[in-house]
Amino acid sequence: MGIETIVILFFVAFGAGFLDAIAGGGGLITLPALLMAGVNPLAALATNKFQSSAATISATIAYARRGLIEFKTGWPIFCMSFLGSAIGAVLASVIPQSALQVLVPILLIIVAIYFYLSPKLSNESTRAKLSYFTFCLTMAPVLGFYDGIFGPGAGSFFMIAFVSLLGFGILRAIAYTKLGNAASNVGALLVFGVQGAIVWPVALTMAVGAFIGAQLGARFAVRFGAKVIKPLIIVVCLIMAVKLLLDPSNPITHFFLK
Repeated sequence: MGIETIVILFFVAFGAGFLDAIAGGGGLITLPALLMAGVNPLAALATNKFQSSAATISATIAYARRGLIEFKTGWPIFCMSFLGSAIGAVLASVIPQSALQVLVPILLIIVAIYFYLSPKLSNESTRAKLSYFTFCLTMAPVLGFYDGIFGPGAGSFFMIAFVSLLGFGILRAIAYTKLGNAASNVGALLVFGVQGAIVWPVALTMAVGAFIGAQLGARFAVRFGAKVIKPLIIVVCLIMAVKLLLDPSNPITHFFLK
């Protein structure tokens, strides 16, 4: 791979990190870019997970510095999401993913509709429908497991869980989403790393770009709040849903193309 391609991938990761820190969906940009650059699919997934980890860790740090994450209460979410993701990544090669290919686009559309129809989002917390302890034992590992075994839309699912189940305000929800996402990315990354699939020169270059982009994206989100986060979440969810539905291997697409 030439130096020009690696430089381009740096800026791709920068833009993806910026977007991901606000609304998620950075992988929509980076994974296709890696495949277009000639990286084989397994190596592309592993390399993408490395740079994605850099982006989510960067965003988590940025939000924590602004007092939006309390690590005393956040560490159980991190640990359970990490554990779920590692298990999911280990099982990814043995569990059929056709059911997820059918279900996930539908869920992403539902998430987009939820945020579109929901009352005006604010930074104020509302009444929780689930205790924090129960959330950590159930939703955190389940969402981490999903990110490890499949991935697309994990950030959106974390977001809606924090808003609808824990009653978090939008900025706090996106901050904790990055915390959960960072844990699930690192959990899956360790599995990929053991498999030796990461293309390190590309991964490290993209990680730097993603880290810088995520720092700027988090600052942008804090400054402009719900008025920019909500529409971006809706758009990203719909784009991810369409992307998954357009995949010829998706059972829904295959059914209609028969």
